[in-house]
Amino acid sequence: MDISDILLQLGSLFLSAFFAATILPAQSEIVLAVLHASQQYNVWLLVLVATTGNVLGAVVNWLLGRYLIHFQDRPWFPISHTSLKKAEVFYHKYGVWTLLLAWVPFIGDPLTMIAGILRVHIVLFLVLVTIGKCLRYAGLVTFI
Repeated sequence: MDISDILLQLGSLFLSAFFAATILPAQSEIVLAVLHASQQYNVWLLVLVATTGNVLGAVVNWLLGRYLIHFQDRPWFPISHTSLKKAEVFYHKYGVWTLLLAWVPFIGDPLTMIAGILRVHIVLFLVLVTIGKCLRYAGLVTFI
């Protein structure tokens, strides 16, 4: 396999993981499973690439939450004032530790966006989200 094939395949894994962490549809688990099954890559390289892409996608959500809040009084704002208050109560009750669940389908994306809205410090955000997402991908390749 030449370098262009390697970059294409790892790039596909990175992009699928990135988009899977945003509102765009993607299935990084399938790409990871296929590449892992090919036995052409070190398993930890695959976990690293997938985790990096997925965490960077979560950062996009954090940034959207962080800066979209300035438009909360506009009619097109996607989160109602009531929902925002509920999210604040949830975060105050369970804390930022919920970001360890940022990998969970359907709830992970809103969690990362709400973290931006509530101004969770980016370093803490990165640490918690990375731990959760890395453990998810490591678990996936362990049980494939």
